[in-house]
Amino acid sequence: MPHVDPDVLALLALGEPVASEAEERHVAECSDCTGALDTLRATAAVGRAARSAEPLLTPPARVWDGIAAQLGLADDVRPETADLRFGSSPAGDPPAPATPADEASPPAPVPIAERRGRRRLPAAAWLAAAAALVAIVIGIPAVLSVLRQPEPTVLAEATLEAFPAWPDARGAAVLEELPDGTRRVEVSLDAAVGDDGFREVWLIRDDASDLVSLGVLEGSEGTFTVPAGVDVEEFSLVDVSEEPRDGDPAHSGDSIVRGPLT
Repeated sequence: MPHVDPDVLALLALGEPVASEAEERHVAECSDCTGALDTLRATAAVGRAARSAEPLLTPPARVWDGIAAQLGLADDVRPETADLRFGSSPAGDPPAPATPADEASPPAPVPIAERRGRRRLPAAAWLAAAAALVAIVIGIPAVLSVLRQPEPTVLAEATLEAFPAWPDARGAAVLEELPDGTRRVEVSLDAAVGDDGFREVWLIRDDASDLVSLGVLEGSEGTFTVPAGVDVEEFSLVDVSEEPRDGDPAHSGDSIVRGPLT
């Protein structure tokens, strides 16, 4: 007999007892049909396992673009816009409303035996589609690992108090450590903007005997990398200063806010 219909193999993989005795004997004796059925069962198992895993994050658009390019899908077919239910149009056209005649006389189900005469994909195409689905599902953990970036560890925080020349200013700083060991300081500042000059962020030694510039604060917030070798337990004061545009890299002495990391 010819190979078992791919529809029957797909239902068998899902646990549906739809095969006749002759088809069951053929699957048991035919290596091609047995291999196709095993592949479909493996795909179904992976799909069930994926449903029981932790909630999936929405991948970036480039993930779908890659899948669409591999499968040759149209540009206007996207998961957030296309209606992928059975019988729906890829272009998203809404189904026609049911008429009383439709409700009174629902279409009769088409037996599998009649569907076998319809156009079908070759077994190799079914295997290729199943393999592609397995690859996509197996690739989900890799996508999730990219999306789930480890959170930095907060090491210390500081409330930045205003200096007398800037009575209305206030600020805050947070010292964090990234998984790779990089330390950074996130600074926020609420202060009036001077007529000329710029703001610079510093780490100052506790006794004010030395200081390290972290960079220029653009706007009201900024993130600055702590240079390697700087001991933040010694350089624990966060300072934001008003600097003139005179080309001198030294601290101007005009601090806006300052506070200790604790």
